[in-house]
Order: sequence, then structure tokens, then C-alpha cells
Amino acid sequence: MTPSLDDAAGLDRLFAMVAAEQAIGLAVSGGGDSLALLVLAQRWASERGNAPRLHVYSVDHGLRPEAAAEVAMVLATAKRLGIAAAGLKWTDAKPAAGLQEAARAARYRLIGKAMAKDGVDILLTAHHRHDQAETVLMRMAHGSGIEGLKGMAEMANVEGVRVCRPLLGIDPAALRAVVDAAGLVPAEDPSNSDDHYERVRWRKALPQLAVLGLDAVTIGVFAERMAEADAAIAQMAEERFATMVRLDGFGSARIELASFIGLSPAVSVRVLGRVLNIVGGRQKPRALGQVERLRQSIADGMLPKSTTVLGCVIRLKDDAVVIAREPGRAVPADAILLPHAELVWDERFLIINGSDESGLTASVADYLPRHRLEEFLGFKVTAPAEAIRTAPIVRDAEGGVLSLGGWSFDERISVKLLID
Repeated sequence: MTPSLDDAAGLDRLFAMVAAEQAIGLAVSGGGDSLALLVLAQRWASERGNAPRLHVYSVDHGLRPEAAAEVAMVLATAKRLGIAAAGLKWTDAKPAAGLQEAARAARYRLIGKAMAKDGVDILLTAHHRHDQAETVLMRMAHGSGIEGLKGMAEMANVEGVRVCRPLLGIDPAALRAVVDAAGLVPAEDPSNSDDHYERVRWRKALPQLAVLGLDAVTIGVFAERMAEADAAIAQMAEERFATMVRLDGFGSARIELASFIGLSPAVSVRVLGRVLNIVGGRQKPRALGQVERLRQSIADGMLPKSTTVLGCVIRLKDDAVVIAREPGRAVPADAILLPHAELVWDERFLIINGSDESGLTASVADYLPRHRLEEFLGFKVTAPAEAIRTAPIVRDAEGGVLSLGGWSFDERISVKLLID
């Protein structure tokens, strides 16, 4: 049931997921949808005795001359409503291709940095029912799997920012009515009607699809059912991952071949994709087609002696699928470990300097001989050569080895393999 936008009970339902937060960020561009979010959030907060404090963030991407005035309008509106607000600007060089995606990433990075400064832990965006329908249609056209066809989640992590989308079930016409009733005039971004953008083309196709019975409500129900199916597959994949996958201290993985082949394709693809994501340093977690083709070649017994996918080297050995980080792919530079600080190495290892020392250095192990490894570790090393070469090694100022891969030999250093 869609919450009412006209009474306190409906607003409480709308913002229930963030009611316990101390502070809430609002992403407001100045368009009608985000202005509606601003009005609704202010109305909800003003009617609660213990409401979270609100912070508005508006970004000028530097792509249109009108954007500065739109940000100024948002800041003035927030001030009238008694809400703290910040205008942000994307000043980096703009890419020639993938501009919208780059602008989106920059927006979240800028807002995330401002949120950290303001002590805000979650950001609300104004994505609504039609945005969800467009997303599902786009992903369907691109051949997405169930994980993609569930559309946007109400709660998500985007570019390191916790995001809540409370309006996903709301029709945009209802949001326009909120803005009109508040006497606000939304900004009009011409890119929202530019057919060069795929999302705009799907937006314009929605009325024609609705005539055939495929309206935004129906697509939203489909997305909810895909989310339920995705959760079921994820649960099964989690169980199989725990029993079938072995991750070692060098960041490589072994998957039992017979058990893997016996899984349904949906589950085995999910397990394999998760392993590739961990071992490969989280390069392209949504590259479903590549993962599906790799799974099929393993199941058919057609995997070459070794193959590379998503930053990983994959081979069959001793009745197992062995996966290691691909050497030479985005090799991390040597890094100084600051005192009492953390370092994420190659998106795979968390290295913590628990001491006051500043002369500790993390670097790639590279061609460290196996006999030297075995001296450090005290056991026979059977990990793939690629895994050894790409593991981190931490040394002190005198060249002493404090840690290697996920093993620590000194109380000053602790290391953890990042699973998810």
C-alpha cells in the first residue's frame, strides 16, 4: 500500500527506515522530485518531537550555466524551511565518454565528503516509481540477471555513501502535486528530455508500454518479486560459499570442482562471481556475462590450462577450481603505513598499523622465493605463484618483515582479508 503524502501517519510510514537516525542528508538538485523530497522530509521532521536533523546537499556539476542558479534556489528554499544546506561543485576535468556515469559518481563522492564533515550517516534521494521502472527496463535490455532486475533497493551503498530511497513506490504525479501545493517552481534540466540518453528513451516509451499493460506499477511489482528471488538465491549461494570455497592468506581461492558442477547455474554463477570479486579486487562485480561463460566452460570441462577473467587467473588443479589475483593488473604502489591507521591494499587486504611507528611500508611481495615464504610461515606453501606475487608484504625501516599476505609476524601489524 502506497503511503499517503498528506498526513502524519503516511509520512511516518514513508520515512520509517530512517526515523532512528541522528541526522539525514537530502540530495536536492532543484528538480520537481527532489524538491518534493525536501518538502516532505521537512514536514515529517517538523511534526516529530525527536526527529533527526536534516542537511540538504545540492551539486553543480559544471555542465550547464543554469546549474549555479539552481543550486542557489535550493539553498534559499532550504533556508526558508529552516534546514541546513550546502552547495557543492564538481570542478574536475570532464570525461569525453560516460559523462552521466562520471557525474553521478562525482555527485556521491562530493556529498559523501560533506556528509562526513557534518556528521550525517545516510542520504535520501528522490528516486520514484517511474525511475524504478526505467531502471528495470534498461537492465532487462542489457541482459541483466535477477540481481539487476530487482531494480533499485530502498537501502543501498553508492560510492561509499549509505543511501535510502523512500519514494520508490510513489508516482511522480503525486510528487509534482506536493511541489505545486508548496508554491515552488522546480528547475528544468534539458538533459531529462534529451533522446541521446538511454534513460530518457525508456522514459518516453513508458506510456506506450502502459497501454499494453506494462505500466510502472506492474514493473515495480516485477522488481519486488525479482528481489525476493534474488534474496533466495543469495541465501543458497552464501551457504555453498561457506562449505565449498577456501580462501587462503595470499588472497587466492579453491572451489571444490565436483560440488561446484553439481550446483544449479543460478547459484554457481553467484558463488563464482563472489569469489572473482574478492580475489580480483572488486573490479567489475556486475560483469554477469563473463562469469556465466566462465562457469559454463568449467562445467563443460572446456576451461583452458589457465584463463583470466576480471583481474583473476583461473585454472583447474587437483579436482578444484583455483583462482588467484592476476599479476601486473593495477599493481598497488608502495605505501607508508601511518601510525595507528588503516590501509586497504588492492581492495583485498586491510592492513592496520597498531603502533606509533611511521617507518612501516607495505609493498607487493612480487618474486619472493617459496623457500623464503616457508621460512616465514613455517609450513609448505602450495598457493599459486600469482597469489604470492600479488600479496602485500610489510617491512619496518630496517627491512624486517612484519607481515606477509594475511599473516602477521609482529604485534605492531594486523592484516585481514576483505571478504565482502
